Amino acid sequence: MNNAMTSDPRATLAAGLQALQQRDPARAASLLREAASALPREAMNWIALSNAEMALGNRDAAEAALDRQLELAPRDIGTLLMKGLIREQAGDPRAASSFYQAATNQAAVSGDVPAPLVGLFNHARAFMVSSNGEFEAHLLEHLGNDLSPTMAEAVELLTGKRELYFQQPSVFYYPGLPQKRFYDPADFPWFEPMLAMVPAMQAELAEVLSVGAEGFSPYVHRRPHRPAPNSPLLDSEEWTAFHFWRDGEVQQENAARCPATMEALGHAPLVRIEGRSPNAHWSRLLTGAHIAPHVGMLNTRLICHIPILTAPDCWLRVGSERREWIDGVPLVFDDSIEHEAKNDGPQERVILLFEIWRPEIDAADREAIGRIFQAIGEV
Repeated sequence: MNNAMTSDPRATLAAGLQALQQRDPARAASLLREAASALPREAMNWIALSNAEMALGNRDAAEAALDRQLELAPRDIGTLLMKGLIREQAGDPRAASSFYQAATNQAAVSGDVPAPLVGLFNHARAFMVSSNGEFEAHLLEHLGNDLSPTMAEAVELLTGKRELYFQQPSVFYYPGLPQKRFYDPADFPWFEPMLAMVPAMQAELAEVLSVGAEGFSPYVHRRPHRPAPNSPLLDSEEWTAFHFWRDGEVQQENAARCPATMEALGHAPLVRIEGRSPNAHWSRLLTGAHIAPHVGMLNTRLICHIPILTAPDCWLRVGSERREWIDGVPLVFDDSIEHEAKNDGPQERVILLFEIWRPEIDAADREAIGRIFQAIGEV
């Protein structure tokens, strides 16, 4: 090595990088170590030094170089992946998964993975799936399989089998409410007389559908003086509604055609806000239709579904929990948690949809919330 190179650490670094490209890891490592001892930390190519050390089988030295790079760039995807790989090779799956997960999270934020890293990135994802399965088996070996639904879900969250979803209403958030996806219909005794009227409601639906579904209109539609909703179901006949109450007003023509349904709705404690509520309608989802993931405007209400015309392979996902509509089984859920629905089956699905107050909100706050939305409506 000549004196000019040893007196110029940047030249030494360049020579080390060239040696690495020429697949001479021994010379590359020697030059890069010398550069690392002379250059400021931020001027050193620690990834190159790590690669050279790994090629020589010096895992500890390679990992030390990666650690120096992570001190400078804690969220660098490539460094996180390589650190995970070294921890995996060292027989430390928990640490490997943590670095692989950090790389995956960063890729989700940045939106892409550099092309040279795609293979390692895919390996990392496969490793996490396998590792989480082994970790879950290890936990269940200690816990046993006789777990409550809540504990079973907690284990699935811990092992990455489920995602964590919270209330995130698009307009109004009422603090302190439980993060609860579905409510037990048994907690609402007024469902019983409504369910007794399902056969009569089914007959009314059949009559409406027999004359061409007159009265149903696209659920996602344009409104005067407002931007068109950004939805693939805009003005689509795949998802339609037959309104009984709309923005606090009875839809007289539809109500007159379906007296049993209006009587059934009379049993429910519908939200009443002048100019806003009640809202109640039949929701019709044709085969193949997909309501994309979205959240409701506020977390102070619950959405109720009474199945009128069920369909196989038609489902609703709220947060991490997926259910199907079953005859005689209402669904009560918080629509401020991300949810979606899809009809993967061979026939249409129709439910009676209406909204009620969250039971945790007292009368005074319900009245105040009503005044807020009345004021918003006046602006």
